[in-house]
Amino acid sequence: MSPDVPALANTTADIVAAVQTDTTGEVTIDGSRLRVTGNDEAGVREEIIGLVVASARIRGQSVLLQVSDEQGNWPLTVHPNGRVESAGPVVVANRQKTSTVPLPVATPIESPTPFATLMQPPVAAPASAAFESLVTPTPDAAAPSPTAPVAPNLADFLSSRPPAPAGPAEQGWQGVLRRLSGGLVSPAPSSTEREQRTAIAAVQRSLNGPRTIVVLNPKGGAHKTTATLLIAATFGIYRGGYTLAWDNNETMGTLGVRAQAARHTNTAVDLLRDLDRFGDARSRVGDLDNYVRSQGDAQFDALASDLDPAGAASIDDDAFRKLHTTLSRFYRVLVIDTGNNMRASNWEAAVDTADQLVIVSTIREDTGYGAASLIDGLRQKGHADKVAQAVTVLASPSKTADEQLSKRLHDHFRQLTRTVVDVPYDASLVGGGPLNVDALAPRTRAAWLQATAAIAEGL
Repeated sequence: MSPDVPALANTTADIVAAVQTDTTGEVTIDGSRLRVTGNDEAGVREEIIGLVVASARIRGQSVLLQVSDEQGNWPLTVHPNGRVESAGPVVVANRQKTSTVPLPVATPIESPTPFATLMQPPVAAPASAAFESLVTPTPDAAAPSPTAPVAPNLADFLSSRPPAPAGPAEQGWQGVLRRLSGGLVSPAPSSTEREQRTAIAAVQRSLNGPRTIVVLNPKGGAHKTTATLLIAATFGIYRGGYTLAWDNNETMGTLGVRAQAARHTNTAVDLLRDLDRFGDARSRVGDLDNYVRSQGDAQFDALASDLDPAGAASIDDDAFRKLHTTLSRFYRVLVIDTGNNMRASNWEAAVDTADQLVIVSTIREDTGYGAASLIDGLRQKGHADKVAQAVTVLASPSKTADEQLSKRLHDHFRQLTRTVVDVPYDASLVGGGPLNVDALAPRTRAAWLQATAAIAEGL
């Protein structure tokens, strides 16, 4: 429920609002500060619009709303009948600079429908004619004649198709305007939404066979298990399943504790013992249900390591390879959590089978040291090529991370791995209990989508 709108004088006054990343917002009307909540950022924006429309009706005239969010500052004119229009250029914010982008002019149409305006994205200017020609060098008279061109085939025809249209905005203030206008106002997606769509496409890309992602850091508490689960969840959500998060600890690991529970407590040790059951080519992924743990709406499975503190069983390199061979028949993406012993044979076997390494560290001196020493060790063991293609994920251990240390870590790992991505602190992950994707803050989900997209680009 939103707070009541305060009584306002019948004069035009600016209203200021802000959308936070934790599904809350704030509206200031004539000095009265009102807190707004919603199920998501879109809900917060619509609540803000509702408050401002109510205020405009009390005033009996249109009001200017200046609203800010992570994308920038948005000047909007809100009318008493619910119509919303652009009131000027958007000031778009990013990490490097702030720029002013003019919004398309809103053209009113004769209709009683709220938001009865049409907005078209700006049309790109044609390229200069000066760049339409290239200087062609004089051919060498002694050069051999070119070979006959190869006739195009079906694959060439399919690859020549233009990209699919981006479609209208679904998120941000652009999405709010489109929904509340019934589609009469249909601005183009924001840069943030376009980046998200690009990341989703990367995660959904076609793979040439099953792919193995190995998450590494020899230091405990480096965010490995959390990263394994969130990478698997992102693949599962956007690819529709056939993703496995696997705890490849030689003895006891914690992935089974962090995953959602199942009706059984079987682990990789039990699966290894019964592996002969899956030698038949007619076996299906559903036959693994008594060994893996379904993670519900996140659409991935989890395979725990041994959870018996008194157990004597362990997974070695031979056991890992047998499990990997079988599991690769059933899953498109295997995300493997590893232990802290770089000398363990199953640890080394996982690195050998990896299509993509993920180096994980919190922004702490000790876990950063562990990641740096890990890379040195991998390079000495002959995995320099895999290190060069690895993705480094840096996780903030608190609401305020050490900026100087963060820069040091970025500078170091950017020179050694393909890319470095940041993921934020999230209070819902601190307790160490089962992962609940729905409890994550929107900015956390967005950051892990970007991280997973970077990982997918290396598969």
